[in-house]
Amino acid sequence: MPQDLPFDGAITQFAENDAPKDIRKAIAEAGKDDILSPDFPYREEMSGKAYEKDMEALQIELVKMQAWAKETGQRIAMVFEGRDAAGKGGTIARFRMNLNPRGANVVALPKPTDREATQWYFQRYIDHLPAAGEIVFFDRSWYNRGVVEKVFGFCTNEQREHFFAQVPDFEKMLVDEGIHLFKFWLNVGQAEQLRRFLARENDPLKQWKLSWIDVEGLKKWDDYSAAIQETFSRSHTAAAPWTVVRSDDKKRARLSAIRHVLNHLDYPRKDRDVVGAPDPAITGGPEIWSA
Repeated sequence: MPQDLPFDGAITQFAENDAPKDIRKAIAEAGKDDILSPDFPYREEMSGKAYEKDMEALQIELVKMQAWAKETGQRIAMVFEGRDAAGKGGTIARFRMNLNPRGANVVALPKPTDREATQWYFQRYIDHLPAAGEIVFFDRSWYNRGVVEKVFGFCTNEQREHFFAQVPDFEKMLVDEGIHLFKFWLNVGQAEQLRRFLARENDPLKQWKLSWIDVEGLKKWDDYSAAIQETFSRSHTAAAPWTVVRSDDKKRARLSAIRHVLNHLDYPRKDRDVVGAPDPAITGGPEIWSA
């Protein structure tokens, strides 16, 4: 019996009929471990053996870091943004893998309620900011207004301008309050995004990850690119800079994100040889972002 595909197979239809020819060609010709983006600095994904070795060592460092946060009352907030299928959820999962979940919370807020829609835009996020000893992972954040809401017309231009006028001061207040704020943009290429969507469409265990926004967003690549570029230019500040991680290779991206955080927190008994440094070929500021 044929498998029912979500949204009547709209992703497959897009891939076969509407995706740019070079994107279709890249997917069709790629091997399982091949990197599809021609400007990505590696041609194949990191080996699983090397990845598992590095990840296991970094997990120990994350546990040390959480113990320090709890003992000293540190507050840590990490914002994860990126196009759909960029690897936000998987990266957060690797951060939390061995942490005490009572002090490491994921915040993935749904569409605002009617009441929330009338509040100050940042208000519903404030209740989820970390208290002493807590780490909070925002799986998407207030930057919905900067990108997704713009692309789909869910906010007015005036509302978005108001957001950009306020977000630098809002984030500076968080930092001045003593919160360690990390803003990650996971950047995935167009061909790799579509390959991941196709895999989700055909996997009954992952179809729940797909939404109408994902399907319609495939047609709006350039609109997303313009909104992302503007968001960087208006919210990359000295107090709260963006860290871009190119995530066509999920393994390298996860390791680099973890290393970035551990490098910026001064916890005791840090093994600097283990922590190392984020891979500069795929990690940096908005200047390494690629549409």
